[in-house]
Amino acid sequence: MRAPANTIGTTLNPATDLVTADLPAGTRPFPLALGTNVFGWTVGAPTALEVLDLFADDGGRVVDTADVYSAWLPGNSGGESEAIIGRWLARPGNRDRVVLSTKCGQHPDAPGLSRTSIRAAVEASLRRLRTDHVDFYFTHFDDDETPLDETVGALSELVDEGKILCAGASNYTGARLRQALEIAARDGLHPFRVVQVAYNLVRRGEYEGDVAAIVDHYGLAVLPHSSLASGFLTGKYRHEAGRGDSPRGSRALSYVTPQNQGTLEVVVEIAERLEVEPGAVAVAWLASRDNVVGALGSARTPRQLEGLLDAARIELTEGDLASLEAASRPVA
Repeated sequence: MRAPANTIGTTLNPATDLVTADLPAGTRPFPLALGTNVFGWTVGAPTALEVLDLFADDGGRVVDTADVYSAWLPGNSGGESEAIIGRWLARPGNRDRVVLSTKCGQHPDAPGLSRTSIRAAVEASLRRLRTDHVDFYFTHFDDDETPLDETVGALSELVDEGKILCAGASNYTGARLRQALEIAARDGLHPFRVVQVAYNLVRRGEYEGDVAAIVDHYGLAVLPHSSLASGFLTGKYRHEAGRGDSPRGSRALSYVTPQNQGTLEVVVEIAERLEVEPGAVAVAWLASRDNVVGALGSARTPRQLEGLLDAARIELTEGDLASLEAASRPVA
């Protein structure tokens, strides 16, 4: 097992406490959180189980999925990723090795964030995952057709029932996140404890300009998604010819701008010096940010995952962090 070197202060947030359980006091969480949207889509069950083994064996803690993964694939109905993870969790001892995260609100059989949909979604997820509780349970996207009071109340009930340990919000604006937290405080409910938000070296403005202040004020934990900018920060998609066979190729190429190319050059320079893949540097940078308890990244093969796991064995210097900060600072 590789041990991350950086340290942070203590916290009273149960979401962070779950991720740092069994770690020495002050130790930073494992930098990589495993995203599994590719399970049941571009990754079949045998390879997915190998990826999960490798991640847990190397010290990884957070495994993240969603009930809708991967309903978009012809022949799928949603829940394929959860079902594969459930096979792994059913192996003796595996459930206690990971912090399990899933999401609701997008599955065709339980759309939206009404109390009825949330309760139907969580029961279906628990069956597929073969567990009696989920550690982090996220609302996948905001639902402005359902009163926020109803959503917050339904999630709080699930915490009281022990079906989820921490409620989370994914892809919320700062204003809606604050509103949800104020509702919980007003009504004496369990609040959101953790957030997922698009955040990476070439996409900083949305989080830092809108959500970060709320995260700081309320002491929330953060699991950034899109950590590698759809693969752009791996260095594989610098021009049209680099699209390859990845379904993310077109999205990665959308990040090709002069500033982002400059940021990537700094990432690659640091990666070459440290003898790791550029993606490991991108993950390590996110892991160095305040309140981050794991940067979500996915892998289609164990070899791809090994490159990202190297984020746990490197330590970015103050000079590295300053260079990355300068190159990636959002332009007003």
